[in-house]
Amino acid sequence: MNLLMSVGTIVGIAVGAAVALIVIILVCWGIGARNGFVRNRNTCEEAFATIDVYLKKRYDLIPNLVETVKGYAKHESETLERVISARKSGIAATTLSEKVAADAAMTRAIVDVKKVAEHYPDLKANVNFLDLSGQLKQIETQLAEQRKYYNAVVKKFNTDKELFPKSVIAGMMHLEKMPYFELESDEERQNVKVKF
Repeated sequence: MNLLMSVGTIVGIAVGAAVALIVIILVCWGIGARNGFVRNRNTCEEAFATIDVYLKKRYDLIPNLVETVKGYAKHESETLERVISARKSGIAATTLSEKVAADAAMTRAIVDVKKVAEHYPDLKANVNFLDLSGQLKQIETQLAEQRKYYNAVVKKFNTDKELFPKSVIAGMMHLEKMPYFELESDEERQNVKVKF
């Protein structure tokens, strides 16, 4: 009887230890998953903040470009007003969706300015315009690279959020799906051919 009790006690202790070990593993996994979401969310926010820096650089460059074009294209005021309006919207934007919309409007406005420049050979040869255009091209390239990076980290975040069992942790954290930085219209998706 003593032997049976000691075997039962040993089995009970072993089962209790196994359950405790499983609970510890699950708790550690849950903490790791939560910390992973925090890291991913912060990476997404940092990636968008970098986009924001390039957008500001672009918005700061636009007035100089507009002033240069104004001297050559006095009757193109509607195009230049759209650029200025898009810049103001971009500067005033506070949310991610507002910034994405303002970026799309600015991209369309910049394309329009480049089209205007096509009609003025003297403008295309202007050193100031060429320098500003070069800076703008560099900023646009950096923006495109940063948007690509941002979308990659958002994809990882959204995928982790939706896959089971991490979706349980994401639900407990009340995480929302993060938006991609996408082009708004089919016009923006077309390959624009502009020569300076």
